[in-house]
Amino acid sequence: MSLGITYKKSRRALGVGFALLLGSAAAPALAEGPSLSEEAFEASKQLYFERCAGCHGVLRKGATGKSLEPVVKSKNADGTVTESGTLKLGQERLEKIIAWGTEGGMNNFSDIMTEQEIKDMATYIQMDPPKPPEMSLAQMKETRKVYVEEADYPTEPLHGRNWENFFVVIERDVGKVAVIDGDTKEVLAHIPTGYAVHVLKASEHHKVTEPENPGRFWYTMGRDGKMTKIDLWQTPDKMLVSEVSIGYDARDVAVSGDGKYVIGGAYWPPHFAIVDAMTMEPLKVVSTRGVNVDGDYVEEARVAAIYTTPNETSWIVAVKELGQLWQVDYSDLDNLRIDKINSAKFLHDGFFDPTGRYFQIAANASNKMVVVDTKERKLEAMIDTAPLPHPGPGANWDDPNCGPVAGTTHLGEGTVTVWGNDPEGHPDQAWKTCYEVETDGAGLFIRTHPNSDYYWADQTKHPEVEVQQSVQVISKETGEIVKTIQITEEEGNVAVHFEFNKDGTEVWVSKWNRATSKEPNGEMVIYDAKTLEEIGRVKGLYAPTGKFNVYNRSNHVT
Repeated sequence: MSLGITYKKSRRALGVGFALLLGSAAAPALAEGPSLSEEAFEASKQLYFERCAGCHGVLRKGATGKSLEPVVKSKNADGTVTESGTLKLGQERLEKIIAWGTEGGMNNFSDIMTEQEIKDMATYIQMDPPKPPEMSLAQMKETRKVYVEEADYPTEPLHGRNWENFFVVIERDVGKVAVIDGDTKEVLAHIPTGYAVHVLKASEHHKVTEPENPGRFWYTMGRDGKMTKIDLWQTPDKMLVSEVSIGYDARDVAVSGDGKYVIGGAYWPPHFAIVDAMTMEPLKVVSTRGVNVDGDYVEEARVAAIYTTPNETSWIVAVKELGQLWQVDYSDLDNLRIDKINSAKFLHDGFFDPTGRYFQIAANASNKMVVVDTKERKLEAMIDTAPLPHPGPGANWDDPNCGPVAGTTHLGEGTVTVWGNDPEGHPDQAWKTCYEVETDGAGLFIRTHPNSDYYWADQTKHPEVEVQQSVQVISKETGEIVKTIQITEEEGNVAVHFEFNKDGTEVWVSKWNRATSKEPNGEMVIYDAKTLEEIGRVKGLYAPTGKFNVYNRSNHVT
């Protein structure tokens, strides 16, 4: 029931970490309330983690998605108390919601879950949620594995390829990352990583503390909390060099500007961990539980996103339920400086402006884009948007009327919101809506390149199959949709996410084989960025979703 990306159910054993996260014993049913057999309860608990916890929370208190607690009490203005919750909705209505989805951004699960799974899930969410355990620094250290010793790292690329135009591609449901040569379109490797990788990040060029060989090392973060390190200079069989787990449920990762540290953010336990980037040895863990912008204590205060600030020695850590952006200075780990910047709930994902000073992030439950000045370490602005903004890696470009602008798609409706983001050169347009574009359906990602005349928006969250399978191309000059491209017509497949090649001449779109995600039926569909015509396909991929071009990501090309 997640409002984020959904996938076909995994039926493989997911390991000790998942078992710990989900708890080992079934939670008791409410007195004379809904109940499940032990087998059905365990299966529903696993499925809830895979499909629903991302948006609704492990403890089911809600965030991007609504609360799924059995009973929710709300105090009205007149002092009376109103009760709601899953028990009040009841079995039949819950089954329909899960099967059919909602117009507010939750997709249908009728083609992903069986009828029995939907029935059991409707019952499961009417029962009290089991509470998962914590994870200590010592426990993290026990999970570290080294596949290639640091002393054996090569001093130059071993494969003779243009590694800066490699694409690293999430193969979500098989727990792998594919590496594709962007010049030859060859799939070089399928690297085992954590389950359902959410994000990959590389070492990047930095204005204060430049790392060695930006873009060489990539770090993944799986939904199971496993962080892996990939070395693109190695031969394909040795690109996975080490790994460590920093939680049981996690989403994001980032590398310090000097390349010395990696930070991983967890959904559960709600904390972030700082790891030695060379050895993958965990160094420090910091809880993110705290008081939110409304003054309420939040136990499940999850780390939704983490980004390296290009101009400062710090990371931006988005604490979802608190509505706070924590700017964490890594220059002294023993005396960690954290500036907590209040904004709005529930923080999700974002991107920097072209200068690298201003961070723009979606507070999707508040229907706002939040802007933080990383130089002054304070809130810069909040921009009203359509329902549930979701920019993914975002897009910046120049508009003929508003100057430098940025944009976002939305989970809640088919709209692209565009705003000015140049307070120095265009102060009258800065942090104000420039225009909106009505698209055919709600989407997840928007992307462009400085050399392109267009920006692209997907429509993955729309309930109609034909719209899910189509993307829309919008002119930077006019703000008008110039072409709607149907990526696929295959049943059970949708179109999602974009990435340009190094020089901006190609646009890669994922044909995501949701219905057969464990089979190599997924594809990268490649378009000429100028003519918008299909020019090739990379086949043999397993449920490809996000993909990242080495040069673009390590050089902040958005």
